[in-house]
Amino acid sequence: MLLTALHFSHQLLQEIVAEGDQVIDATMGNGNDTFFLAERVGNTGHVYAFDIQAQALENTREKLGSLAARTTLYLAGHETIAEKIAVEQPIKAAIFNLGYLPKSDKEIITLPETTKQAMAAILKRLTTGGRMIVVIYYGHPGGEAEKNQVLDYCQALPQEQFSVLNYQFINQKNNPPILLCVEKK
Repeated sequence: MLLTALHFSHQLLQEIVAEGDQVIDATMGNGNDTFFLAERVGNTGHVYAFDIQAQALENTREKLGSLAARTTLYLAGHETIAEKIAVEQPIKAAIFNLGYLPKSDKEIITLPETTKQAMAAILKRLTTGGRMIVVIYYGHPGGEAEKNQVLDYCQALPQEQFSVLNYQFINQKNNPPILLCVEKK
């Protein structure tokens, strides 16, 4: 059976993230990816997670429990990654879930300008063989514009430095999410 975007994103991360790695959850949301990554990096790795909503931090902190020591949670937009994480810091993987916080205010959404800024910061820090996963939810106002700009950004990445995978279901209704995986060569 084909994997959903969520399950495929975790498979792609599971293949490369190991004990001791430094990783980023660029859109913390309800903490599911932060938790998944904290399990993968072990006691010697670290997860840096970003979100602009206090509710996201509360949800994530609650979900993490004893894994919280493996994380740094920022109440800040992902466009601040360049300020918070040194360019010399090797990042093995990162994940974005673009759109809005589930079961929350649908008016508070990720924006193409800040998303591209964050993606650029991550790609500067990504190790060889590292992956940046971007899951694009676009069935809300503003989502289509972000989807198009993120797709354009990723399609323009130099193939000598990156491989970009586009995974999507093309026969499903209601704007099924699109998963992009950018792997550094």
